[in-house]
Amino acid sequence: MTIKISIDCMGGDHGPAVTIPAAISFVNREPGAELLLVGLEDVLRAELKKHKAADHPRLSVINASEVVAMGDSLEVALRRKKDSSMRVAINLVKEDRAQACVSAGNTAALMAVSRYLLKTIPGVDRPAICSLIPNQTDRPTYMLDLGANVDCEPEHLRQFAIMGSALVSAMEHKCKPTVGLLNVGEEDIKGNDVVKRTATLLRADHDKGLLNFYGNVEGDDIFKGTTDIVVCDGFVGNVVLKASEGLSRFFKTTLTAEFKSNPLNMLGYLIARGAIKAFSQRFNPSRYNGGSLLGLRGLVFKSHGGSDAYGYEWAIKRAFDAAKYDVLSRISTAVSAPMPPSEVFSRAGSAIAASDLTEQKTA
Repeated sequence: MTIKISIDCMGGDHGPAVTIPAAISFVNREPGAELLLVGLEDVLRAELKKHKAADHPRLSVINASEVVAMGDSLEVALRRKKDSSMRVAINLVKEDRAQACVSAGNTAALMAVSRYLLKTIPGVDRPAICSLIPNQTDRPTYMLDLGANVDCEPEHLRQFAIMGSALVSAMEHKCKPTVGLLNVGEEDIKGNDVVKRTATLLRADHDKGLLNFYGNVEGDDIFKGTTDIVVCDGFVGNVVLKASEGLSRFFKTTLTAEFKSNPLNMLGYLIARGAIKAFSQRFNPSRYNGGSLLGLRGLVFKSHGGSDAYGYEWAIKRAFDAAKYDVLSRISTAVSAPMPPSEVFSRAGSAIAASDLTEQKTA
């Protein structure tokens, strides 16, 4: 089965210079993918020709005459630029011509246009942004919300937990992903009123077998990998995300400067470069690129605006995997009629096994 992904090629800081090479690399690596490249047609065809992929059978160009700039307001993105590459790419999902969309464009505009065109899943009040953060284990921490909802009520956070559980169960093939509620302490008496009331809701869902609620977690638990999922409101989540990215850049810049500071340190680098390279690869932010906009009636993935081609390709891969493992229907089922995780995983396991068997026969 071929999975079609629409790509907003004009979005982000670098546009086609990043999105086109990433798209070419992905389809060459993934035979089951077809990418619909949306943007200024002449620009996209020139970039494809530059990379000798003008006639690639699984790359199609769809013209869009406008571009949503990173600084455009929501009013401009929604009302004035109705033929933007972002809007056309999302509309392809709405029309069932693509199973998912990827964009590196303005996050607020992407969420607004996606919500306007696709609407929300029944039972979801607000969509949330879920992304991956590296931790000490071999699997990442999924965290939401990361900025879509600054102010949340307990029921919103509960919905985030349910959607996050469905996503992780599908993407990580994990029967009962653990859910942690981000707080200023592990004790039940800690936190503000919203967090305390949310914990009560999540404990009730845990007792019913609808969620695997671990309890309250603190900031350092995100990087320990204490739970598979960490739930918080968008204000806190966005602060954590930006602080983490800033710390990563600070660490890399400082370490590089120290190694270059004198010949002895340079020698130390030569001795330890294997370990340093492995560390850098493991915690490379590009490997965790691709946040999902959960709660919409369609799959939309957000790439970091400043991502390189390697990072953007990871965002495409996450969109492809989400479509492959039927994340959308699993979230819809979990939100509208929650079932025990064991039954969810049983159904997902059958679908995954059938998909893997098909791939083996094809190979």
